[in-house]
Amino acid sequence: MYEIKKQIYIELTKTQKSALCNFLRALVKKSPNLTVEQILEKFIEDEKYYLEINNSRFEFLKNLLENEQFLQDTKKYLKECKKYYDYKKSQEPIIQSQKEFEKKKRKFLQEVKMSKEEPTKKQLYYYERLCKKYNIEKKELTSKLEARDEIDKILTEHSNDNTGYSKNFNE
Repeated sequence: MYEIKKQIYIELTKTQKSALCNFLRALVKKSPNLTVEQILEKFIEDEKYYLEINNSRFEFLKNLLENEQFLQDTKKYLKECKKYYDYKKSQEPIIQSQKEFEKKKRKFLQEVKMSKEEPTKKQLYYYERLCKKYNIEKKELTSKLEARDEIDKILTEHSNDNTGYSKNFNE
């Protein structure tokens, strides 16, 4: 897409070219179901309308809308934009799987880090309280990860006990 930008709209200034290309790229992105020809027709119709009512964002296109070179350049650029967005859409599943992999990797690295750190005072206090509440023998916790897992284990075991109790009670 960037190579095409160097080759098209030679008669426009850098700012005009940039504004027009950004607008056209956004137009392609907004209407992925339209063909390049349909997008071009829509763009030209809209610009002619806005020029007629003296409210165009691209005043410099007044004399260029009928120019054959301008139309060819616009069509080239629209084709490149369409290719770019089609390619980007085809890459979406791969990108999603990479994101999922990175998420798992971050979780794993976090657990490795937690396994090397000592448990916090809050974790130790909470663990002690749970052990007292459910009459469980305390273990010596050596890491944040172990503390988290033990607390989780106690909570899941006893939440299952409570729900089982209430089910039996209701029957």
